[in-house]
Amino acid sequence: MRTATVTRTTRETAISVTVDLDGTGRSDISTGLGFLDHMLEQLSRHSLMDLRLHAKGDIHIDGHHTTEDCALALGQAISQALGNRLGIQRYGSALIPMDEALTQVALDLSNRPFLVWNVPLTRDKLGDIDTELFKEWFQAFSQTGGITLHVATHYGENNHHIVESCYKGLAKALRMAWTIDPRQASQVPSTKGVLGSLGDSAPSA
Repeated sequence: MRTATVTRTTRETAISVTVDLDGTGRSDISTGLGFLDHMLEQLSRHSLMDLRLHAKGDIHIDGHHTTEDCALALGQAISQALGNRLGIQRYGSALIPMDEALTQVALDLSNRPFLVWNVPLTRDKLGDIDTELFKEWFQAFSQTGGITLHVATHYGENNHHIVESCYKGLAKALRMAWTIDPRQASQVPSTKGVLGSLGDSAPSA
């Protein structure tokens, strides 16, 4: 069972996350930020990951701590659920159209976290969340998830469509990457024979 539960408690936030990578896309999400809830529901539905994420944060200040800490906890839970990453496809990509917007997401579940973010946004807020926080979310998620992650919007005008295409692209790419390849189900997809953990001193390829 590729499942994990993570709790993260600080002076700013209290977060509980449970994931099942081999689920059916069910979600139970409450962050206090409506637009973030909507994006996490999309992530769950299109990756087929069952996701329960409840957060309480200092959103009376702004959404920064809650947004970032939700991503940190979710990335950590996914990394734990992947375990030693035996048999996974490892790489995933998706090209997602949403009306006038087109976004491409490519990733490597390599345990070498890195984010390339090329997503132009022209509004300051979407609903109750500052648009600058979406880069922070993807950065934090890639860091604790051990994911090399490239997100590029080729074109688009509606900021809602652009951001939603980013999350849907992430969902489809993750689903592809963590799917088990039956031809190498007992092997780590690396010439080194190990992808290791985030705490390993040497990177793998």
